[in-house]
Amino acid sequence: MTADTSELGILSARIARAGAEIEREAAAVVARGALNIKNDWRANARQTAGRHARIYPASIGYDLHPLPGGGARAVIGPDKDLPQGPLGNILEYGSASSPPHNDGGRAFLAEEPRFLIEVARLGGELL
Repeated sequence: MTADTSELGILSARIARAGAEIEREAAAVVARGALNIKNDWRANARQTAGRHARIYPASIGYDLHPLPGGGARAVIGPDKDLPQGPLGNILEYGSASSPPHNDGGRAFLAEEPRFLIEVARLGGELL
């Protein structure tokens, strides 16, 4: 008895190529999400920072870190080495004398549904 397995080999090669492409696209989705959160966080901070933290929004940025096996993670927030960056914790979370602004939290919540849609799209393409 013999079996023609040539189509199985073709399918296997397609899945391998799709996996590599999905990894690249996943990193791009994370990068777009990080950029959107950074921009929204800056916009929120411009509205809430007040006159004493006028340059604080410019300290908000992000770094992308590739993950082993594909994809990426992003670290988003104020850079403490930039002017007024060290104010980030006080402005975001508040202190004994000032309420929290939650600028980053609101930016994250605004991006979350868009990010999840893109991740679901990638999953659908893999299938």
